[in-house]
This record gives sequence, C-alpha cells and structure tokens, in this order.
Amino acid sequence: MLDRRAFTALLAGTVAAPRMTLAQAPKSVYYAATGPELALYEIDFADGALQKRASYALPANIQYAWPHPSKQFFYVVSSAGGPGVASDKNFANAFRLDRATGALTPHGEPAPLRQRPIHASVDRTGEFLLTAYNTPSTVTVHRIKADGTIGEEVAQPEKLETGIYAHQILATPANQTVILVARGNNAATGKPEDPGSLHVFGLKSGVLSNIATVRPGDGLGFGPRHLDFHPGKPWVYVSVERQNQLYAYALGNDGALARDPAFIKSTLADRANVKAAQGAGPIHVHPNGRFVYVTNRNQGEVEVDGKKVFNDGENNVAVFAIDQESGEPTQIQTIEGHGIHLRNFGIDPQARLLIASSIRPMPLRDGKTLTAGLMVYRLGGDGKLTFVRKYDVDTGKGQQFWSGLVTLG
Repeated sequence: MLDRRAFTALLAGTVAAPRMTLAQAPKSVYYAATGPELALYEIDFADGALQKRASYALPANIQYAWPHPSKQFFYVVSSAGGPGVASDKNFANAFRLDRATGALTPHGEPAPLRQRPIHASVDRTGEFLLTAYNTPSTVTVHRIKADGTIGEEVAQPEKLETGIYAHQILATPANQTVILVARGNNAATGKPEDPGSLHVFGLKSGVLSNIATVRPGDGLGFGPRHLDFHPGKPWVYVSVERQNQLYAYALGNDGALARDPAFIKSTLADRANVKAAQGAGPIHVHPNGRFVYVTNRNQGEVEVDGKKVFNDGENNVAVFAIDQESGEPTQIQTIEGHGIHLRNFGIDPQARLLIASSIRPMPLRDGKTLTAGLMVYRLGGDGKLTFVRKYDVDTGKGQQFWSGLVTLG
C-alpha cells in the first residue's frame, strides 16, 4: 500500500479549476427514469424543490444516461433485460438537449447494442460513446458524429481484459486512458466468489488497449462498483460495493492507477451490524474537492408473520471529508436515505443540493410501506447534508433504475 508521502508526491503540477459565481452559474435539471420512461424535473435551488416538466418514452427500460461535453446532446442506453435477465432488445439513443430548459428531442436513429448495457459515458473530447456490459463483462466504443448522432462501433483489435461483471466505464480527466470497474460477484449456493478488478485501457482514436489490471491480490474480497475523480488533484475514489468500503487511489501522470490503494475506509454507519444484501452504491466528489459522497444501499428482505419485509439494513448517504494534503477520506456524517436502495444521486456544480433516488418501494416491519422517491438534501459549507424533502415516485412502470443531475451549457 502506498504511504502518504508517495501518494502526495503525485500531486505536483495540479491546479483546481476556478468556480463560477451563482450569478454566472448555468441552469441544472434533474432526470429520473422508471422503466422506459425518462422524466425531466426543473430544480428550484432556493427552496430545494422539484417540478416535473416533461417525460420521454425510450424503446426499453433505461439503464444509464450521459450528457455530451458540449451540453448539446444527451445519450441514453436501454434494455428489455435486467439483472440476470438477458435481452435481444438493447439500444443507445441520442437526443438533442435544449440548453435553456433541458427538453429532449430524438436525434438520429437508435444504435442497436449487442447485449444489456449497464453503464455508458462519453469521453472528454465528445467523440466516443463508451458502454459497459456486465453479463458477459465487455465494452464497446461507438463514434459520435460531428452532428451528435451515434455512429458506427469502433472495432477493437486486441483482446481486452474486462474482468467479471463490469459496472462502470469512464475516461480519465486527461482522456489518456479509460477505466472499467468490474464488480465480481459474491459467493452463492454452489458457486464460488468471482473476483473484482479495475481495468485501465489506453484510448487512441476510439481503440482501447490493455494497460493494467488493478486489484488487491487475486481480487477476492474486492467488489468495486463506481469511481469518481478529484476535480483538481490526481486522486481517484472507488466505492467498493460488496465490502461496503471506500478506496482511494493515486492517478499517475500517464492516466494509470497506482497498484495499491492509499486508503481504505468503511462506508457504513454501523460497521458491526451488516445485514444481508448490504452494499455501497454510487460515488461523487464534491465540486470543490473537499468532500466525497457515497450511498449505502440495501433491499434485503426477512419474513415476519408470513410476509416479506425490509431487513432494516442501511440506506443512507455517507459523507467523507478529504484531507487536501494526503487525499485521505474521513467519514463525518451518515444521513438517512428515506428510501430503499439508493442507486443514484447527483450534486449540482455550485454544491447547493444533492438529489438521490431510491429504486423501489418495500413493506416495513411496522406494516407501512416505504415508497420509492426522489430525496432532496441541502449541502452545507462543511460538506454535511440536511434533508429537505422527498417526492414519492410511482414505480408501476418499472424500477427507478437511473437518475442524474445535468448542467446545461
């Protein structure tokens, strides 16, 4: 494991980008998907309020979405499948993004995908759509045409090391490399554990090349889900789903990850009481780089009086302060999630609000049902969160599988 001196030595030459004033800040909107429907919400940042303005139908259940760097286009991947369910109806759709309202207009023909996508993003130049698939674990790269529509798939001449159960794919800040997060799987009846790993690829003209596979030992006991980059220093923070942990890595000048994490922290409020189906979720670094946020998610069930109810696991948002010299994260808060399985959240660039979404409703032990919803939190100057309100969401059309905050140009 890297010591603090080695970790800090990689910081030379990094400068945090200046922040806009509130008067200069562009508008941000929130999108949330239930099944194949994508809803657009206007945000009142002063009141912490959401107002649904429109909804859009996709050809299948929405899995993930990502804006183009120009803020002119928006990409959504969808599938008729789901966790453990294969599908021959898988698509990537492009939309033109209204830079004043966030309204979406279909843009070009949907691109068929070979299997169910689990994550998609756009590289930093806006030239390529990167898509990750979990079963089997693989990736594709599609060209994005000059007009923003989705072009042809880029052939990959090399056999890529993609691990087991890919869950996220992101270009590094300098766009030199792409990192694929492969979660692995817990042991199940008659089946041993699958190891997790982080895969670093070179990126050149849309072609990926193997650079390194990063994992502790053989990858057993390591189940990473998502990662995020510090905005001004070469630090990478990884939510480790299956172990309920937060890892911090150094990012080299060449876009490669350090072999070993500099820091490993628990994400849970109660580390001694881990319920079945407990896992860490999405992760985002605060726009000022001083804090990092990760959700704890649980949708496990127990039987009470002949009925299946929530097992009382942790559904919350964990807040960590980041030491600006070493990069070490220290937990300073966990706050109630007010929903089951917090699968997604977003933070606006001016760090006024954090908005999280829960995936489904679930009966509780007391006979009540905790609804699915959108939860709004206000961010303080100390990085801590204050709950503002919850909006119930009807998941009759499908689970609330993806949501995200998008800033308009």
